[in-house]
Amino acid sequence: MKQNDPKNQKKKTFLRIPTFQGGKDAYQQFIKDNVVYPGQALSNKVEGTVYLMYTVNNIGEIVDVEVTKGIGFGCDEEAMRVIRLMKYEPARNRGVKMKVEMKTKFNFKLPENILPVNQSEIQVNYSSTTSEKQNSQEPKSQAVYNYTINLSSE
Repeated sequence: MKQNDPKNQKKKTFLRIPTFQGGKDAYQQFIKDNVVYPGQALSNKVEGTVYLMYTVNNIGEIVDVEVTKGIGFGCDEEAMRVIRLMKYEPARNRGVKMKVEMKTKFNFKLPENILPVNQSEIQVNYSSTTSEKQNSQEPKSQAVYNYTINLSSE
């Protein structure tokens, strides 16, 4: 008969899920660095959460990505693209390689300092009046400068 000594008990783990290389902080940084807000979502001012389900195979690659609840306007496709870029440490349970289904969500929030899409070009007019001699009777010379600044997300 075995005694129930807490010192002799082994920690039993039946399933080990795959982890993103670098942990949770690296996962969040990877998403932050790779997600590009879709132009269609920007122009329609769409915000929301995309829920995904995907499979990590036995070598840590992402396969079978599926949107379980999306918001459209290119956000679903962008979330799927970023998930496919990820690489996980493969899961092995008791030495057996296995596939694991995982779920995640992507929050799309509009940037605070965003320009309207139709305002992709800004014109600045600058005029300057100069004179070489302050006491002269000559008319002051005037210069007008026009600048056009094109803003693009590319």
